[in-house]
Formats: sequence, structure tokens, C-alpha cells
Amino acid sequence: MKKVRITVDGRVQGVGFRYTTKMLADQIGITGTVKNQPDGTVTIEAVGESEEMAQFIEGVKGSPSPAGKVNDIKITDDPTIEKRRTFDVVYS
Repeated sequence: MKKVRITVDGRVQGVGFRYTTKMLADQIGITGTVKNQPDGTVTIEAVGESEEMAQFIEGVKGSPSPAGKVNDIKITDDPTIEKRRTFDVVYS
């Protein structure tokens, strides 16, 4: 089981990025959260098997939102991420 924190920079707010990331995660079988950050980035906490995680990361790199554009992505393994039953959009 892989647990990763992904920070996505680019045109990722106001373009449906979080919603389409949730759709991608649900389709692949990844659990976790996606949240807008005050600096304009999006943070994803993702939990899943290695093969599914690789597929999810590739989908995020290509921007699941047709209106979005990913300029940079940082991926960090984080074993402290809580395993969830679903993938949720966090509003704050």
C-alpha cells in the first residue's frame, strides 16, 4: 500500500481540477483527499496499491480537468496519511 502527498502547481484552481481528480481516483480505486491551497496549488493525499497509484499519478500529471494545466508536481511518500474509505474533495 502506497501513501503519497502530491502538490500540484499550474492552472489547477477554478477549472474543476479537484472534482475531476476525485472522478479519476474513484475510477482507479484510490482513496484520499484533494484540497485547494492558499498559494494556488492543490494538495492531494492518496492511498492505493502501487500499480493503481502509478496510473493515478500519470492522470494527475496530465490534468484530469480539460481546462487545467499542470506545470509542476511534487510527490512525497508519507506513511502518516490516514487510510480512508473514499476519495473526497476538501472544501475550506
